[in-house]
Amino acid sequence: MAENPSAEPGEPPSVAALSIAETATTQPKHLTEQEINPWEVRAGTDEEGNTLQFDYEAISKKWATKLVDKDLLERFERVTGKKPHRWLRRGLFFSHRDFDKILDHYERGETILLYTGRGPSADSIHKWLQDAFDAPLVIMLTDDEYIFALFKESLTFEDTMRFSRDNAKDIIAMGFDVKKTFIYSDLKFYGSGGAGHFMLNAMEFSKLVTFNQVRGAFGFDMSTNTGRIFFPSLQCVAGFASSYPFIFGDDPQSDFRSAKTASIPCLIPCGKQFPPNLHCRQVRENSLRMRFPSPKPALIHSKFLTALQGAGGKMSASNANSAIFMSDTDKQIKNKINKVAFSGGQETLELHRELGGNPDVDVAFQYISYFEDSDEKLEQYYNAYKKGEMLTGEMKKACIELMQAYVKRFQEARATVTDEIMNEFMRPRKLEWKGNPNPIKPPPKEVDPAVDEAKGAEAEGKKGMGKRAAKRAAKAAGGKKGAAKSEDKAADQ
Repeated sequence: MAENPSAEPGEPPSVAALSIAETATTQPKHLTEQEINPWEVRAGTDEEGNTLQFDYEAISKKWATKLVDKDLLERFERVTGKKPHRWLRRGLFFSHRDFDKILDHYERGETILLYTGRGPSADSIHKWLQDAFDAPLVIMLTDDEYIFALFKESLTFEDTMRFSRDNAKDIIAMGFDVKKTFIYSDLKFYGSGGAGHFMLNAMEFSKLVTFNQVRGAFGFDMSTNTGRIFFPSLQCVAGFASSYPFIFGDDPQSDFRSAKTASIPCLIPCGKQFPPNLHCRQVRENSLRMRFPSPKPALIHSKFLTALQGAGGKMSASNANSAIFMSDTDKQIKNKINKVAFSGGQETLELHRELGGNPDVDVAFQYISYFEDSDEKLEQYYNAYKKGEMLTGEMKKACIELMQAYVKRFQEARATVTDEIMNEFMRPRKLEWKGNPNPIKPPPKEVDPAVDEAKGAEAEGKKGMGKRAAKRAAKAAGGKKGAAKSEDKAADQ
């Protein structure tokens, strides 16, 4: 068992208010600060060299995102009629950009698009959002990221396409609805007839972004291959509904994109490893500059799932002992949790009974937090462990049983995914969804007095008022609107 920290003082009012692995009331003095950039993820350390937990509130403040708070979750439940996913209730998805605007669109009964990249996780929030909104979902498999794999010279595009097909089967096994889900391999889709509008969007978008902008964002230099330089444009337009005309009933063979489809808003659940997800930042800065403007994609940001080694760690496929993998056997799961998972228990049984454990840093408890849907059961575990009534071995046993059951269900479902099923998910086609069954008609829009005055002046000008006077009124109205936009720009990106 790893050396264990002492228990944190105080208990939360309810488990729903828990911020997973981050409920400490005091912060130790930092020796090094946390670092999160496109190429490195590193937690901070204290003066004793101990790795600290990631400070997500600081991340949110740094990148001017909004925290997912109680009011937003209550509104989500009110609008959709669905209880928020446990990852939202427990703070695993902790911040957002414009998620409230997606709720506005859904409430009015308007179509929204869900989009994500490779690898939705078990009991994925992506699937849950698809069910909650009854909306179309697009999943991109970025096998074209091969252009970044300079350290793997033996890897070929054919290899990465083969890997992406395995990824597709993994995703399908999570239970996505084929009628409203489109999964595609970048390399295969770009070369198909259905990707014409996608490439039109990518080419137009690339004209809006300079080399200096992508160089500053992604760290490119004069030795960067040209594939990497164009890659961000492809990633950015994946969030435009107009990149998938066939989904919405448009003609994919047409030379012309649809302004109506382009206006459909997109919600992207994403991680924080790209602060604040650089592709999303680029597309939000430029989406309204497109010929057919697309709304800025809304984002919800997740925390890093805790590595088995504990605070400050990040799960990695390159470290077999950093996480539970969906290919693990029951024995492997048991061994990893028993032997590797960091414990919040005391050093001896006597001390644990006397002082209690620290569930806030206990990895077995964190995993239970991710996958146990019952708030009541989770709160029971939390309080019992903190009081010393529940032992570390008992917490790990509960975690092992939960994880073994999850992985078993996935593996059974994965075994049923045939090539025929996969090909249907990956076939460009019109999707089927219903959206909000009970839309609410929005109240009449408030008229900006300045705009109303300009319109009136223009009308009077046509009846005899001089054109110059009408133009002056219109210019004044435009100036007021422009000033308001400038004030909002920094916080809105």
